Amino acid sequence: MGKTIDAARLLNQLSQPGAHFDSLYVITGDEPLLLTETGDGLRAAARQAGYTERTSLVMDARSDWTELSGAARNISLFGDRRLIEVRIPSGKPGKPGADALQALATDAANSGNDTVTVVTLPRLDKTTRNSKWAGALWQAATVVELANVSRQALPNWIGQRLAAQKQSTDPNTLAWIADRVEGNLLAAHQEIMKLGLLYPEGPLQPHDIEQAVLNVARYDLFGLRDAMLAGETSRTLTILAGLKAEGEALPLVLWAIGEEVRVLARLAQAQAQGHNLQGLMREYRIFGPRENLIRQTLGRLPATVWPAAVQHAHDIDRLIKGVPVSGRLDDPWEELARLALRVARPSRTP
Repeated sequence: MGKTIDAARLLNQLSQPGAHFDSLYVITGDEPLLLTETGDGLRAAARQAGYTERTSLVMDARSDWTELSGAARNISLFGDRRLIEVRIPSGKPGKPGADALQALATDAANSGNDTVTVVTLPRLDKTTRNSKWAGALWQAATVVELANVSRQALPNWIGQRLAAQKQSTDPNTLAWIADRVEGNLLAAHQEIMKLGLLYPEGPLQPHDIEQAVLNVARYDLFGLRDAMLAGETSRTLTILAGLKAEGEALPLVLWAIGEEVRVLARLAQAQAQGHNLQGLMREYRIFGPRENLIRQTLGRLPATVWPAAVQHAHDIDRLIKGVPVSGRLDDPWEELARLALRVARPSRTP
């Protein structure tokens, strides 16, 4: 039967002398850095345990999946333990791949531990996760699900990485670093490694870090939405400025903000009329952390702000199309910032 395990715990177990290796592992997640580090760690542990013969395959829907079945069934000429790595960057193996992965899962349940197979996947969407091939893998494998590092968790993550190289700094500086590497975990890792090369072990001074760390943050529309709903005014403006600097399409940014405003307006009106918010949340496919943020926003701001916010979004759309709007600035980016602040502001007054 399959099981799920934390990456750090798994790698710690496998690094122990005489560690037992399962025949099949699945590593899944969206952070390339974490996928790489987990794969590297498992590979190093396997090599230490005597899995000296390695086969590496990168597969997709157009690949020849007989390579996988052939690699799995071949017997080492020298009787060595073998490690087979299968990376599926798209997460879409196609019909031949799906069949091959189901066969791999079936074989894993009946095989010994002379061959270890590691399948690396991006985080699967709900439809793919419910497919037969994914279900078979999850039932047969030891699964390592790598969670993304959220903005809130990023300072602590940076602090842990610094501690691993015997360095440290104060919480304010950790938050400062996080602002500069947000959304770009690989760059964050590189900046932390650079601090290890530039400065000795021990506490790091803020001014030294400021001189060394580049601004390599990458922002996306989901981060903008979440900051806006969380009432983080400064971060909302920072992300919006970052999207502008990165050349994000203005209509797309307006769509992200405007769609959220329209949903909030409908929910606020329904709430004022005594309707069941839970049912409407499901109708609009609002779940999990976003649902919590939506509820916080509706509780923070009165229903009277939303009609004006919806009209504001329409006005910005006209500005983008080159149509002047009385009472609005000519720069649609500036008006976008004003609209975002309508939602992000902490005040309950209209």
